[in-house]
Amino acid sequence: MLQAGPRLPAVADTVLGMSMYQEGSEAGRLEQLWQGDFGSAYTERNASAGGTRSEFWRAVLDELRPRRVLEVGCNVGANLAHISGPVPPRDVWGVDLNEPALEGLRARLPGINASWSTARALPFRDGWFDLVFTVAVLIHQPEETLALAMSELVRCSRRHVLCIEYTAAANEEVAYRGQKGAFFKRPYGVQMGRLFPELRLVREGSVSRSDGFDDGLGLWLFERV
Repeated sequence: MLQAGPRLPAVADTVLGMSMYQEGSEAGRLEQLWQGDFGSAYTERNASAGGTRSEFWRAVLDELRPRRVLEVGCNVGANLAHISGPVPPRDVWGVDLNEPALEGLRARLPGINASWSTARALPFRDGWFDLVFTVAVLIHQPEETLALAMSELVRCSRRHVLCIEYTAAANEEVAYRGQKGAFFKRPYGVQMGRLFPELRLVREGSVSRSDGFDDGLGLWLFERV
């Protein structure tokens, strides 16, 4: 198995995880939520999701030809199931906060690398992946960590960053299973472009049920320049 490189000091848990996001912070509250029963219930509801996404991911992989791929917020592998194979499993990585989801992923795709991590402090060296992506993960980031999570996606990719997220023209909180501050539609592509001038927007569009996803998801593919 490939070994992850060391965290940069700028994003180490001892700097950000412990000092900025201690117990009682909004980021800490949501991370605890997704690690616990709430996150496990999500995993159970979505255990069979993603079965019809093969054509979508085949097209992405044919175009980008990544050698090493990371999904941030992989759950049980609804996306990675279509990536592992075309990309050798040893070069496919997924991180998530929920241990039962990671256990399910390891059982489903035993050859891939499944690791626990927050989105705001990924345990990989700069530029370790050719493609880093999220599907409906940034929507669960509070404002205090959104830019940091985005920066980690960019930091870990040497080539492409792909975000598939529920979109809106302006920030809009969505009621979500009785939890406050747990789901936000945002203009994610605009925010990424403003924050990271080293990225070029290659494609902006959407996915839908015909692609195997929910309706209402925007798609933004960025490339480093």
